Amino acid sequence: MLLVLCCGSSHAQDLIRGLGDRMKQAGSGLSRRSNTGANNIDSIRHRNNLEDSITIRYRFLDSLNTYKLDSSITDFNNRFPIPATHVFLGNLGNATRSLLFSPIMKSGFDAGFHAFDVYRWVPEKIRLFQTTRPYSELNYFLGTRTEQIIEVLHTQNLTSTWNASFNYRLVNSPGFFKNQKTNHNNYVFTSAFQTKNKRYSNTLIILDNKLQSSENGGIIDTLNYLDDPVYKDRFNIPTRLGGDEQFSSNFFSNKIKTGNKYNEFFLVMRQQYDLGKKDSLVTDSTVIPLFYPRLRFEHQFTLSQFKYLYQDFVADSVFYDYYYDTAFPAATKTFQLKDRWKDMINDFSIYQFPDAKNLRQYIKLGVMLQALSGEFASGKKAYVNTAGHAAYRNKTRNQQWDIEADGKLYFTGLNAGDYEARASLQRTVKKIGTITLGFENTSRTPSFVFNSRSSFYISKVAQDFNKENTTHLSFDYQLPSFKFSIAAHYYLLTNYTYLADMYHFKQAGSLFNVLQVNMFKTLKLGKRWNWHAEFYVQKRIGAGPVNLPLLYTRNRIAYEGNLGFKNLDISMGAEIRYRSPYKADGYSPVMGRFYYQDSITIRNPLPDISVFVQFRIKPFKFFIRGENLNTLRRLDNFGFTNNNLVAPAYPLPGLQIRMGVWWGFVN
Repeated sequence: MLLVLCCGSSHAQDLIRGLGDRMKQAGSGLSRRSNTGANNIDSIRHRNNLEDSITIRYRFLDSLNTYKLDSSITDFNNRFPIPATHVFLGNLGNATRSLLFSPIMKSGFDAGFHAFDVYRWVPEKIRLFQTTRPYSELNYFLGTRTEQIIEVLHTQNLTSTWNASFNYRLVNSPGFFKNQKTNHNNYVFTSAFQTKNKRYSNTLIILDNKLQSSENGGIIDTLNYLDDPVYKDRFNIPTRLGGDEQFSSNFFSNKIKTGNKYNEFFLVMRQQYDLGKKDSLVTDSTVIPLFYPRLRFEHQFTLSQFKYLYQDFVADSVFYDYYYDTAFPAATKTFQLKDRWKDMINDFSIYQFPDAKNLRQYIKLGVMLQALSGEFASGKKAYVNTAGHAAYRNKTRNQQWDIEADGKLYFTGLNAGDYEARASLQRTVKKIGTITLGFENTSRTPSFVFNSRSSFYISKVAQDFNKENTTHLSFDYQLPSFKFSIAAHYYLLTNYTYLADMYHFKQAGSLFNVLQVNMFKTLKLGKRWNWHAEFYVQKRIGAGPVNLPLLYTRNRIAYEGNLGFKNLDISMGAEIRYRSPYKADGYSPVMGRFYYQDSITIRNPLPDISVFVQFRIKPFKFFIRGENLNTLRRLDNFGFTNNNLVAPAYPLPGLQIRMGVWWGFVN
């Protein structure tokens, strides 16, 4: 019924659009005559209001490339918060980690809390729009046991050179198991302004993340409880933390009795002023001013505030004494750890453009002053970092060569001696494809949770950790015409820091390597049937504290077509994910980190299996998925109780039905 209604609605829109086009054509001659001789006619200002079309593009803060909105429906994970290469602790919003080896390759200050990174928004990944008409998106996602995602986006150009946008997202899920409730809120406001003479630009980003995740410490016994018909309802299985909290589906309630609460605020303002040469483009009826910069001055001010809190208001003294060697009276029912940070950065840079007509070729030099202040259980501490950075970029006008090189060195402060260096060379040849070679080397101070000043450093023995050093070599080949790509990554690591158990931090004493090969291919199985195959193979070489699945593969077999309807795009089929047996990392709820363990091997009898239907009718997109079909078995009648494990004591849920809509509006 929904499909028929939407198709009828799309047909009606076509009729209205056709009438609007005819009205536009009727008045176009008068419009062109009245504009003759104008000095500066802008397409945004004079767009016909009856036209139901839009030109919308976006870029990122540190990128010169522009992108279009993704309207594809072939891959659900492009819109789902958790990437396909990640595993999570059983509930949307809980901690996640990548199945692929991906060490931190950024120098400088790092607080050390990354288990919830996929739910964070960061300034570097915020979209800065330019649009010819106001545009809005309403996205709603509903899953089993009232799992919900609500997202709202609105962007519009206030003038031809000034865009403002607002984006909000709520992720809320009570969970299948006890004490898994999550509630994440993300807000962002952006402003991108440029003067008419194109000399001055101002970009503003105001961003706030509020992440809340209950922690249950894992179920007490994965063997007996998961196979006992009495606990067919998984919410009844006892867990190590959180007590006996009752199930609640109220997404307005954001109280977390036992768990992690992370608050992050960013304010970024970037100003640029260009010196260069004026020019103009003359057409039949307009004169369009142009400007070619030769020298650019840039100042970026960043103010950040971070609060990382673990709290337990129904604390079990026996649990914390056994797992964390932290004793407190049994009558004390509150356990809490908290780090606060304030971070203020002023960054000054100068760009020089050797070719005035190619903004993708430049040399950049800059200096940075960073003021950090931290508040911990042991008191307060302030730090000042100074650093210098440089970059070179050259993407040729014929788009065949792209060279990038950049580096940063910290001179003084908490992170003195840290550095990072990167270089990449890309060659694109029509019909042959694109080859990219990359090099990275980073020397960094371990994350601050490894510092004994941190409230989360609860070990009784203070340690001094040396700087981590990581070298990364990469090769990537893409052949879009053949729908094929392959990539290889080689990592060389020394002084690798890690969490060795629930709370002990350690540093690897020996050098080790990791080799990783990734391959993607789309195979035609029929006129409308496609097989999207992804394979990841990785291997540790040497005695490093890293355990990885040798093989991870994701396969989607789907019908992709229109079923004979002109305005319909549909994708429906099955998805299979498999990871080979390996000693998966454990999880420490207090630290909010995954830890290395070498005793328990995670072996799942079946891969994760899902089926899906996704379709698009003009700006309207709909999906419905049935996930974890592999959990079906007979246990006191048929049910979805054969749960796969992702970490010791952490199983995935049974059958999940997820459905949702993404709807874009041209206002």
